[in-house]
Amino acid sequence: MREAEKPIGVFDSGVGGISTLAAMTRELPEEDFLYYGDTRNAPYGTKTTEEVLACVRQVVERLMQQGIKALAIACNTATGAAAAALRAELQIPVIGMEPALKPAEEAWQGGSILVMATPLTLKQEKFLNLMDRFGAHAVPMPCPGLMELVEREDSAGAKAYLEKTFGEWDMNRVDAVVLGCTHYVFLKNMIRAMIPEKTLITDGNAGTARQLRRVLADRGLLREGSAGSVRMETSGDPEKWMPVMERLYRKGLEIR
Repeated sequence: MREAEKPIGVFDSGVGGISTLAAMTRELPEEDFLYYGDTRNAPYGTKTTEEVLACVRQVVERLMQQGIKALAIACNTATGAAAAALRAELQIPVIGMEPALKPAEEAWQGGSILVMATPLTLKQEKFLNLMDRFGAHAVPMPCPGLMELVEREDSAGAKAYLEKTFGEWDMNRVDAVVLGCTHYVFLKNMIRAMIPEKTLITDGNAGTARQLRRVLADRGLLREGSAGSVRMETSGDPEKWMPVMERLYRKGLEIR
């Protein structure tokens, strides 16, 4: 098989990265994608960096065995924990992601910028460096437990969580909310309904999808011709998780 014809591997600690996968399939509809949700080991965001790296190595080994041409880490936490190591070890391109803090800072109007993310993401050197560059008005907001509500498709629980979180702020004095976890993107419409229309909501999915296109083009790895495909796998119980993943993929295609 020609290198360009091989699939792109995409993974996350669970189902959140499906929102990134959806953005990638919109950007690159001719590509084949293989998504792996490590639901058995979720969440990553409350683990240590060493624990996350160990989980990631197992996932990547499985994806590499299936002949991927590029690896996309659809998880802010896993990017911070493992991207540098994977780039040093693998021959294929590795695309990571980070909270979309730069566009939020560019939209600053004198208020606060709330950065919602997992506890581990907010502690990582990658995020701290991002804060040094674009975080002059940013307030890190650790959100333990929110990712799990998305995994369970618990809309009522997520709504109550968000109402409590935003209730601690005068949202009229907040210029932007940064969704620093791919799971949170599935709550974007819910968040939009809770906060003032003027408040920007940013996430890293579209930017990561564009970066994937650039990297593939630079390496001569863009697939041409017929429409691509999407295949999904999980480390958890397929009977439980595959229907969830398929529902969220359809939902992710509708998110802008």
